[in-house]
Amino acid sequence: MLIDKEDPELNISEQCKCLSLPRASYYYRPCRENEFNIELMHRLDELYTTYPFFGYRKMTKWLRDKEGYRVNYKRIARLMEVMGLMAIYPKKNLSDPHPGHRIYPYLLRNVPIERPYQVWSADITYIRLIGGFVYLVAIIDWFSRYVLAWELSNSLDTYFCLTALKKALDQGIPIIFNTDQGCQFTSLDFTSALLDRQIQISMDGKGRVFDNIFVERLWRSVKYENVYIKGYVTISEAYRGLSDYFDFYNNDRPHQSLDYRTPAQIHFEKPFMKQQIL
Repeated sequence: MLIDKEDPELNISEQCKCLSLPRASYYYRPCRENEFNIELMHRLDELYTTYPFFGYRKMTKWLRDKEGYRVNYKRIARLMEVMGLMAIYPKKNLSDPHPGHRIYPYLLRNVPIERPYQVWSADITYIRLIGGFVYLVAIIDWFSRYVLAWELSNSLDTYFCLTALKKALDQGIPIIFNTDQGCQFTSLDFTSALLDRQIQISMDGKGRVFDNIFVERLWRSVKYENVYIKGYVTISEAYRGLSDYFDFYNNDRPHQSLDYRTPAQIHFEKPFMKQQIL
């Protein structure tokens, strides 16, 4: 094994970093879902990416009537919960807020987004593998659409979200940071990292996917332009492929909404001076 758990000088995270190995790859274990459920989850992911307004009842009816799957509402509801899928009307979030965690108000309604480092946001999505799945978190600048940081994990823990946040904050400090109400983002560790830097925290209304529309558009691009095409087998393979994709997305992919410029061109344009790193 490349990783030595007994190394007295380097912990697991440091060894993974030296090997350019995602920490999640070391801890990855095969998912517990059977082959049929994995097949359903992959199809649910495709349907949800196209029809984000489908709840579990519409998903079940579609799968039964149009595609011939013998499934019931209970199975589809459970799988959508595992995947973190919700329709655009109020339903369970990717992960429910912890009852002891503070929920912050949504600050961005009717607020003009005029420059980079004004608003960042984070979100988590399901990434399918052949025979399994992992979760992807990404942090994006709303104005430039630039992906500041991202991480993969085989579980919906807070650690991989904090790792992505640290990487993003090493690049600068936004005025407002927006997320959903998932327990990863409402956790004291995550909110403290923002408040300690005097960053205002904004959280989507429960079930309001389009409060974070720029990240939702990013997920659609990631899946249709990369994940669905590549068919990743392992988390390490997915990590390498997504690394290449995000480099392409930031530096080479023109965006119609950016007048066919790239996120990097907008994000690092001279008139926009990033805030001092604290």
